[in-house]
Amino acid sequence: MLERLIEPHLKRPEKLESGQPVVTYHDFAYQAGTWDRPRRVVSKIEWHAGELFPRVGLMVTNRTDPAQGVVRFYNGRGTCEQWIKEGKHAVEWMRLSCHAFERNAVRLALFVLAYNLGNSLRRLVLPKEMARWSLTSLRERLVKIGARLTRHARRLVLQMAEVAITRDLFAQILSRIRLLSPVPT
Repeated sequence: MLERLIEPHLKRPEKLESGQPVVTYHDFAYQAGTWDRPRRVVSKIEWHAGELFPRVGLMVTNRTDPAQGVVRFYNGRGTCEQWIKEGKHAVEWMRLSCHAFERNAVRLALFVLAYNLGNSLRRLVLPKEMARWSLTSLRERLVKIGARLTRHARRLVLQMAEVAITRDLFAQILSRIRLLSPVPT
């Protein structure tokens, strides 16, 4: 039903430049059969070059902002919820199985610390190729890698599997971590 209501706004633009979508925002009142009153519906319509149909987003809201502001607000909220979801899956911070409240509080604080350390690692030291990796990918491909430490007469050699991260990427990460050090090591 909502798609029929936005049909007049679905006219394809004359000129679509590659790389820059044409975005329009619209709002209207709608009352579903089970609703006690009409509600505001905001639509975002994006036309991308090379795509036959537009990308359409619809939001039912009670916010009074302009339509573009409503979309921006909910996009920010969705981003925040994605971070929470990432923490739940990557760090497993919902595993609060202790019987005492204080112990669960300490566990949650440690999980949040681990999450923040992972985000710091991702933002400050990862090369461009890895900057968009999720924390789960970082944990599985960087932290949980099998390695062997071999002692030779004058040095220690760390041997790691190059399945997920190449030697060059690992060297870049180590050099960026060294650059974060406030005192030369």
